[in-house]
Amino acid sequence: MLRYILFRLLQVIPVLLGTTFLIYFMVFAMPGDPVAAMFGDKQPSEAVLERVREQYNLDQPFFIQYLLYLKGILVGDFGISFSGEPVSQILARTFPVTITLAAMAIGIELVLAVVVGLFSGLRKGKLFDNINLIIGLLFLSIPIFVIAFIAQYGLGLKLGWFSPTVGPGAPVSDLLLPAIVLGVSLYATSMRLTRSSVIDTLNQDFVRTAYAKGLSRNRVVPVHVLRNSLIPTITNTATDFGTLMVGATVTEGIFNVPGVGNVLFQAILKGENATVVSFVTVMVLIYLVVNLVVDLLYAVLDPRIRYA
Repeated sequence: MLRYILFRLLQVIPVLLGTTFLIYFMVFAMPGDPVAAMFGDKQPSEAVLERVREQYNLDQPFFIQYLLYLKGILVGDFGISFSGEPVSQILARTFPVTITLAAMAIGIELVLAVVVGLFSGLRKGKLFDNINLIIGLLFLSIPIFVIAFIAQYGLGLKLGWFSPTVGPGAPVSDLLLPAIVLGVSLYATSMRLTRSSVIDTLNQDFVRTAYAKGLSRNRVVPVHVLRNSLIPTITNTATDFGTLMVGATVTEGIFNVPGVGNVLFQAILKGENATVVSFVTVMVLIYLVVNLVVDLLYAVLDPRIRYA
């Protein structure tokens, strides 16, 4: 197990280098001058522009810029945004908000998917199963911004159950409504995976053997059926967590969440190389750690899986 973990950690190095290089190249290859765009219509003299380019290493060739960025990462310096704020401070301010929102959404998704998927699988073809398949299909078909606007208007403004927008500091209570929107919009896929896996597991020999030994249904379902049915659900949930870390821009914009999505979108528009690559680097690290944890959970959920 330890050898496997060390091997996976060593894989982080080439993945990080490749990801940062590709992202840096794509940002660098974008047309236009980010320094000139920063000043808008009121362009300063060429001397001022050159000094700003020199400050952000934009006067250097691409490979020199990239190497300087890597050097900064090694010493914990992620650069400075065009607003003059260190990127590390932006990371420290926005990532906890997005991670909290993503964790809440994943929790809601996982609970709904496991509970609904389990009961649908145990009642295959019955009324409960058919209704939930239709509801899941509806959530898969409706765009997330529609769900967000309906929830914001109905649950936030009309009923007053939740705060319609996220206030300063992004308290957990204000993040609950966007987390519900994200969790509900994602749960349908995980629910279908859980349902299919439960149906498949019910037909396995070890389940029949458990019943043949006289074990009760209350023992067989949670220990033998559910536990061995969670692997595809956990895998999909880990993918959803990575998606939420980078793809919740629409939801964050609707609910005014001061998270990664909004900052990253603005940084891309402004061509802020250091900000974009730094955010992506941290996202890749989080994604790799989540996938490692999920791989290790496989052995916990299914004792037949072992890492040599």
